[in-house]
Amino acid sequence: MDENTNSFRLPLIGDPAPAFTAKTTQGDINFPADYNGKWVILFSHPADFTPVCTTEFMTFGSMQEEFRSINTELVGLSIDSMYSHIAWLRTIKEKIEYNGIKDLEIKFPVIEDISMNVAKLFGMVQPNSSTTQAVRAVFIVDPKGIVRLIMYYPAAVGRNMQEIKRAVVALQKADADAIATPANWQPGDDVILPPPGSCGTAKERVEQHPDDVYCLDWFLCFKKEKKG
Repeated sequence: MDENTNSFRLPLIGDPAPAFTAKTTQGDINFPADYNGKWVILFSHPADFTPVCTTEFMTFGSMQEEFRSINTELVGLSIDSMYSHIAWLRTIKEKIEYNGIKDLEIKFPVIEDISMNVAKLFGMVQPNSSTTQAVRAVFIVDPKGIVRLIMYYPAAVGRNMQEIKRAVVALQKADADAIATPANWQPGDDVILPPPGSCGTAKERVEQHPDDVYCLDWFLCFKKEKKG
């Protein structure tokens, strides 16, 4: 693969997150090593001082403690200088009120990536969209540094931070309990058991399942979650 093609390669789910060191608004970071044992949401935005990005950063910033309560850290990125980042974050704190959020100090690191080195590592620069700005990418990286979920949005569409949080919680739940989550799952909802691996276990599951399991068919069985 030539250098130009490799520059825009998208890491895949299950891949180790590409490693990098970078300067940020919270000091230098070594990614993902500095976040060993934690989940990380690494997200890019097209540019500082842009309206959609401002609403996203304020929403993420207002939820930082919510994310930390589920062992998750936030790391932002755009192809802007450190001076631009600092000026923009100061403007957010001093001047902007949005959706009931005001006087907000953004405390998670924002990567300076003028060189586009980090953005290219994660396929955040997509030439048919822009060669000078990153798209709205989200990478959820697990405590072992493995990419577990990828989302991409165009510049005009703001992201849903509650959905991003829900996805992290679902991944954590799936890992902890060896289950899957159904469509529109929310924490506390019933979960899906892995499909049986043989005819015998399929028949047994449908006919002899425990009280906290119910089946819609042999391949679709739910485990009831305890409420409260």
